[in-house]
Amino acid sequence: MTSTDASAEVNSETGTETSTRATAHHGTASGASSSPFRHSEIDRDAAPQFVLPLVVRIEKAAPPARTDALETAARAVLVLLSDERATAADGEWAQAVRDWQDARIRKVVRRARGAEWRRAAELPGITVTGRGLAATAAEDEPPPAAEVRVFPPVPLDGWPKELAKLQVSGTDLDDPEPPPAPDLTGPVLWLSPQVEMSAGKAMAQAGHGAQLAWWELDDAARAAWRAAGFPLAVRTASAERWDELTTSGLPVVRDAGFTEIAPGSCTVVADHPALRRP
Repeated sequence: MTSTDASAEVNSETGTETSTRATAHHGTASGASSSPFRHSEIDRDAAPQFVLPLVVRIEKAAPPARTDALETAARAVLVLLSDERATAADGEWAQAVRDWQDARIRKVVRRARGAEWRRAAELPGITVTGRGLAATAAEDEPPPAAEVRVFPPVPLDGWPKELAKLQVSGTDLDDPEPPPAPDLTGPVLWLSPQVEMSAGKAMAQAGHGAQLAWWELDDAARAAWRAAGFPLAVRTASAERWDELTTSGLPVVRDAGFTEIAPGSCTVVADHPALRRP
């Protein structure tokens, strides 16, 4: 297994995540070993730039829990990457996905509610619903299940008007109580305990970590993950575990440091059972 060196940038004005990976071995949906991150094949900065839009539903009176939103965003990225409209040679989204992967891998998380959400839901895309939280003794009405709609990539300067109007900043969420320990027999996207991120940025980073894991898996592991409904957890690692994870050879997202955190900071480690060293 080859470890992954990635950098991710979230621009505070555009909410854009830019990702580059220096070395990686992975298969595409068809099983080929062509990496969208191999700089020897293409000048990614010179290529036309595309972005993957994600919209999270945040109703003013009933926002989702933060962890549920992060996990749902990560699953939404995987659902789109594995959808036949994106993977089939003649799929209606295939060219847009190829163009997106030939340039910088950008993700933008925006928020919507009410009529904004309904208008966004009318555009071609996929809505993924989270698991939600069970009611507790101290809380009769738990937060609603997160809803994230992912859209096929669009040109960086060519957003549909229904999405261009949506807000990027202010996407912050909380967990009403600490999430339970994750199932370590399944995939876990580990967040760094050393950096703080807004919910919107963390959603984009979790999505990128899921994408790196997807690219590292072989066809059989991908098929099994998809058939199971892409189960995964997003959790913040302990300091001790984080040190182990970042040197484990698992895919790592490193931030370029343009906003919020220092350059080179590791933000996410994608821990999938099929990628762990024996």
